[in-house]
Amino acid sequence: MQSICLKTVSLALFLATSALTPVLAQTAPPAPAAIATTSARADADMAEVLSVLAGLRGKPIESLEPSEARRQPTPTDAVMQIIKDKKLDVKPHERLNVSNSRFADMGNLKLRWYVPENATKESNLPIIMFFRGGGWVIADLDVYDATPSALAKKTGAAVVSVDYPMGPESKFPAAHDEAIEAYKYVLKNAKGWGYDASKIALVGESAGGNLAINTAIAARDQNLTKPVAIVSIYPVATTSMDTPSKKEQAAAKPLNTPMMAWFVKHATNGGSDTQDPRLNLVAANLKGLPPTTVINAEIDPLKSDGDMIVAKLKAAGVETTHQLYTGVTHEFFGMDAVVAKAKEAQALAVAQIKKGFGGM
Repeated sequence: MQSICLKTVSLALFLATSALTPVLAQTAPPAPAAIATTSARADADMAEVLSVLAGLRGKPIESLEPSEARRQPTPTDAVMQIIKDKKLDVKPHERLNVSNSRFADMGNLKLRWYVPENATKESNLPIIMFFRGGGWVIADLDVYDATPSALAKKTGAAVVSVDYPMGPESKFPAAHDEAIEAYKYVLKNAKGWGYDASKIALVGESAGGNLAINTAIAARDQNLTKPVAIVSIYPVATTSMDTPSKKEQAAAKPLNTPMMAWFVKHATNGGSDTQDPRLNLVAANLKGLPPTTVINAEIDPLKSDGDMIVAKLKAAGVETTHQLYTGVTHEFFGMDAVVAKAKEAQALAVAQIKKGFGGM
């Protein structure tokens, strides 16, 4: 694996979200007054991020073609601006070796590894697989650098951030298929890399939160080594529009309901795709999954998705932990440098992962 050095600190996350019915594509962009109302509910830390993000003057994602949308300012950019303006001492890669590799068996997709710098092959580290967000259409491993960096430092595990193909170039189920193939690839090679494949946890944000649960389902169904824990952060769990948060938070930032229609338009072929249980997770067979933690933000159209998947997990007999963080929005989890609630949420995730690893 070839070492890399990122020039900037990638911290927060970007606009990952769900697949909804195509009728949403006709939804008008949220009115400025509605945006101000939802932003006003944010706590001081989150409100500062939203204010800086607004000042970057990005265009509405739902009004753009994917190629242009991928160039818009992100919440990561807003956090980085705050760090710069306040001259904060933030070094996300301190005490870590960060490196890229290719999926040797899978073409050009990347893995990015975050490993404690004192680790050796004899360390036999547990593994965390991280799936980024982006609605299966936008963002990349750089935008989602903050969470795997934090997890590696706070757990002492080897963290691998998984790249996957995006729509409209590669539509559903391409990302889901590659996620499980990446899981198999890591299992096959873990021992040779000096890692412990019997201790592997799955973590994902938004679209990646969906992929984390789906990968665990595929591991169960294909009789692979089961993950010891799942942490699913504001996951995509249903394609239904008829949820309270998708109505109440339709104009929220940085994720709003019109953007969700845009994601489904570009990530899927429409029709039956939106009812596939891999997207409509509340219709999936969830029995036999490992202990699962679901983390949600209050100011988020996907809040109800979290509520619904938690109810389904519990009904399936899965050991489930659910935590809602008030005063914060979608994408808050990786903002621990500037948002206090992100530190709290990361502490919960780390504790749950360590529990799965056997209390390391």
